[in-house]
Amino acid sequence: MLTELTNDDDRGQVGIGTLIVFIAMVLVAAIAAGVLINTAGFLQSSAEETGQQSSDQVTNRLQLVNAVGEDISNNGIQTVNLTVKRAPGAANIDIGSTIAQWVDSSGSYDLTVDTDNNQPKLSDADHFGVTEVQDDDGSISDSQVLNDPSDRARLEFSAEDIRGGSNPLPEGATATIRLNTQSGGTTTVRLVVPETLSGNSAVSL
Repeated sequence: MLTELTNDDDRGQVGIGTLIVFIAMVLVAAIAAGVLINTAGFLQSSAEETGQQSSDQVTNRLQLVNAVGEDISNNGIQTVNLTVKRAPGAANIDIGSTIAQWVDSSGSYDLTVDTDNNQPKLSDADHFGVTEVQDDDGSISDSQVLNDPSDRARLEFSAEDIRGGSNPLPEGATATIRLNTQSGGTTTVRLVVPETLSGNSAVSL
């Protein structure tokens, strides 16, 4: 009758090997889990940032109150004034950082607010002017910022300067002004000049 001999040292070596493999698997799983957690956190942060930017583009924009054509001469409008306010749900809007794009039959023109000692200059071929219509705390006159739902600002555009020379916006003409705020919110204003301007000192557009 044969008797099987076993060596306790051999069994100990097998147990140590299994333990090493188990520890290695746990370490790999932990590293993989850490990578997944970091990736998920990064994606969540990016998604939140993208969502906030998209929300700002929708809400942080200007809203048109009225559009008026003034300084009528030679059967054309020399000055266009837009009264604007914050759109519902918008945060503070810095008009000084707003870009206006004027588009009509003569071409497309990009305009900014030109300031001198924090006071906006009059509109010209490259700039539009900003003045307060309603401003309880001076935020518009001081820094061209709409910081209250009741704030109203007037944006002045010199149509004849923008269009070049003594070339006002003529009777029956159309033009588009796009106001793009610092957050990317865009407001589109379509101007339609009446067919007859004779006898008027100002008209609604």
